[in-house]
Amino acid sequence: MSVAIIGSDVLSVPTGVSGADESDNIIITTKAITEVKKIKASNTIADDFGLRLGVKGGGCSGMSYTLGFDASSRESDLILDAEGVRVFIDAKSMFYLMGMTLDFSDGLMGKGFTFNNPNATKTCGCGSSFGV
Repeated sequence: MSVAIIGSDVLSVPTGVSGADESDNIIITTKAITEVKKIKASNTIADDFGLRLGVKGGGCSGMSYTLGFDASSRESDLILDAEGVRVFIDAKSMFYLMGMTLDFSDGLMGKGFTFNNPNATKTCGCGSSFGV
C-alpha cells in the first residue's frame, strides 16, 4: 500500500477500503512514527511487530482508542504501512478511524499520543474517549 507524504511531517496512509477517497486516509505524523520506533527499540520489540490501532466500547464518551503492539495481524485486519511501521486496524475500528490523525505530543501540557478524529461528535477532557 502506498503512502503519500503531505509536507515534511505528515504521512497520509490510504485505508484500502473500497469506495474510500483521500479524505478517508489515516494521517500519521512523522513525530508519532518516530516515537513508535523509539518505543520499539527501547523495549526490544521485534521489528516485525505491528502497531495495533483500534477502538473499543467504554470511556466517558462511549468509545475509547486502543494503541499497542501485536506480533501479527488478524484475519479481518487492514494492514497499512507508515515508513516501515506496519499498522494493524480491524475492519470494525476502521469505520470509526477513517480520516483520523495520530500524532505525538511532548509539550508542557503532557506527553503522549493524540487522536484527532473528524468522526467524533463528542469527546472527553482526557482526549482518549469519544462518541459518534
